[in-house]
Amino acid sequence: MTGFGRGEAEVGGRMWTAEIRCVNHRYLDLKIKLPRGYAGLEERVRKMVAATLSRGRVDVMLSVSGDFSDLLEMRANTSLALIYREALARLGKALDLNDDTTLSQLASYPDVLVREQKEEDMDAVWSSLEHALEQALLTCNSMRSQEGEALARDLQERLDNFSRVVEDIETVIPELLQRREQNLRERLEKLLGNVQLDPQRLAQEIAILADKTDVTEEIVRLQSHISQFRSFLDSEEATGRKIDFLLQEFLREVNTMASKINDATIAHLTVELKSELEKMREQIQNIE
Repeated sequence: MTGFGRGEAEVGGRMWTAEIRCVNHRYLDLKIKLPRGYAGLEERVRKMVAATLSRGRVDVMLSVSGDFSDLLEMRANTSLALIYREALARLGKALDLNDDTTLSQLASYPDVLVREQKEEDMDAVWSSLEHALEQALLTCNSMRSQEGEALARDLQERLDNFSRVVEDIETVIPELLQRREQNLRERLEKLLGNVQLDPQRLAQEIAILADKTDVTEEIVRLQSHISQFRSFLDSEEATGRKIDFLLQEFLREVNTMASKINDATIAHLTVELKSELEKMREQIQNIE
């Protein structure tokens, strides 16, 4: 499911911002972008996001701004300054010039004053970054939940349609068996002419025909799958992959039923069932 979330946290004059963008994907595809120097926090971010989101293509963008002066340090390279000073003194003596070098002049020479950045305490950074990331995840999940509710309603409606078609097939089967029994009698009478039919033999043939056409097991399993599907939709847990697998079982039963009953009416109804299954499978790819 799609979603966007943003969170902020300010600590020590620095503002951390977390943004999360999530789009549909079959598995969790997580990409994290951290500011330079904070790569050590990536694993913590990954674990926190993966604990909340299990599916989707997720982009996590983390940035920090503010005052970093407490991390800056100036160091004087005294040895290099002495080398500059001595070189200037020699140059003044060789050119018969007064040596009037000042401290500010020496400080302006390359690498006499070295600017260094101290390392941050990553545990302290994480305490503020975690708060911003938590806000972003909550906002993103709120959007995903709204979309999930809409998807659940759509799936419930399609499941109702699927269930009605299964009931229609169950209703048609007895009539279909009667028609096939009558057709069998008429064909045998036409083939045998005036020869008297053996009632026992005819009963056996009708029983074989009924057994080949019997889809009671498939209908019972489909009804069980429908009930399980409804329980998944009512569950608070992540059930997207379970439903995806369940729909494969739906399709297996529908195909078996279609192969057993070679009838135009049933064929039309099984096409309806497959159409609803395909639409549901498309939607399931968006559900966590």
